Amino acid sequence: MSDHPEPRTVSPVLLGAGGGDWLPVTSGESGAAVFRSADAARYAKCVPAADAVGLEAERDRVAWLGDQGIPGPRVLDWHSGDAGACLVTSAVSGVPADQVPAADLRVSWERIADAVRRLHDVPVWECPFRRDLDAMVAVARDVVRRGAVNPEFLPVEQQHTPPAELLDRLAPQVARRRDQEAADRVVCHGDLCLPNIVLDPQTLNVSGFIDLGRLGPADRYADLALLLANARETWPDEERARAADAAFAESYGIALDHDRLRFYLHLDPLTWG
Repeated sequence: MSDHPEPRTVSPVLLGAGGGDWLPVTSGESGAAVFRSADAARYAKCVPAADAVGLEAERDRVAWLGDQGIPGPRVLDWHSGDAGACLVTSAVSGVPADQVPAADLRVSWERIADAVRRLHDVPVWECPFRRDLDAMVAVARDVVRRGAVNPEFLPVEQQHTPPAELLDRLAPQVARRRDQEAADRVVCHGDLCLPNIVLDPQTLNVSGFIDLGRLGPADRYADLALLLANARETWPDEERARAADAAFAESYGIALDHDRLRFYLHLDPLTWG
């Protein structure tokens, strides 16, 4: 995609979302389309009518998390009708954490750990959304049943294994992981990878979390597994990756359970499709 995309014609739903010119950012297989305002101050996510309920749930999560004092986007506008639905939010100023050099990510790493800890410290009993293990296992079963797992999301060593077999391998652990979740539920981001953490490029502090469609109570390891694995793509070698894991754990305040990390890392890619 060009660094300076041309404006495009959009649906009446979007044209009613605050006015002005909108530039396409991306579109996915789900039918969702994301646009950025010409002044880069707003984002609009538009979906067909069949997906409006999911986008409405994302809207409610964005609004709720903002009320908890966690930095992120603000809901600016909402449109829904026969043509589809559109959510307009404020932009979070900064650069996604996957777009900074490894040295800068390392500077911000403990700050990211502190920000994640603050998110996870939000009172879980006040969160009205669902994102627990049983719900995600049900999603995985549906995705696998439909043959919709994207092999590129899987760990390299699993990409040639049938997804149904991968899910079967996780099944014996579910009861134990459910007990762990019951004892250690937090408000999870739900897709805590570097692109969804925005950094101030000057200070390298966390400006906010974005893409909150899966936010809800869950085992904190559902977040930690994704973040630590995703960051390994930035660290230059395994030695520094392990050092970064240790630094994150110390700042966050946890002794990492690597079996628990592995379970959630292997479950997550089965839930997208």
